[in-house]
Amino acid sequence: DVESLQRYANNRKIWLNLRDVFPHPYTIDDARWWIEHASQEAPERSFAIASTEEPIGGIGLIFRDDVHRYNAELGYWLAEPFWGRGIMTGAVCAFTEYAFREFSLNRIYAEPFAHNLASVRVLEKAGFLREGVLRASVVKDDAILDQIVYAKLAKEHT
Repeated sequence: DVESLQRYANNRKIWLNLRDVFPHPYTIDDARWWIEHASQEAPERSFAIASTEEPIGGIGLIFRDDVHRYNAELGYWLAEPFWGRGIMTGAVCAFTEYAFREFSLNRIYAEPFAHNLASVRVLEKAGFLREGVLRASVVKDDAILDQIVYAKLAKEHT
C-alpha cells in the first residue's frame, strides 16, 4: 500500500540511519518508485516487510561486482512504531537464509552507522560477526560518522 509505505518511511529518525539515496521527505512518488523497482527485480532482492495489513519496512541487497562479485551488502529499515519487537531480527534471519540459498554469495555484510545501536543488535542477534570499524567513512546530515562492518559467510550460515 503506497500510502502506508510513504507514511512510515517519511520519518527523519529512519532517514538519519540510512544512506542519502533513501529520500527525506519521503513522498508518495518515492513510495511508488520503490514498489515498482522492487517488483521488477529478477531474481527478487528487495522486499517489503509487512504486518498483516500494510508495509512497515524494507530489506534488500546491493550486489557487488568485479573481485567482490560473491559479496552483497544488506540494507533494511523498519517503521518506528514497530521498533524493539524483534521484527527486524526475524526479517534479517529469514532474508539472509533466502539470499544464501538463491544467490551465489559467499558473504553478506552490513555497515550500520556506529551510533545506530539498534541495528548493531539486530545484526549480532542474526549471527553476523563484527569485522571492524570504518572510521570517519560517511557524511550524514553534515556529520562525519563511523560505520561498523558486520558480515556473515555462507559457510557460517549452514
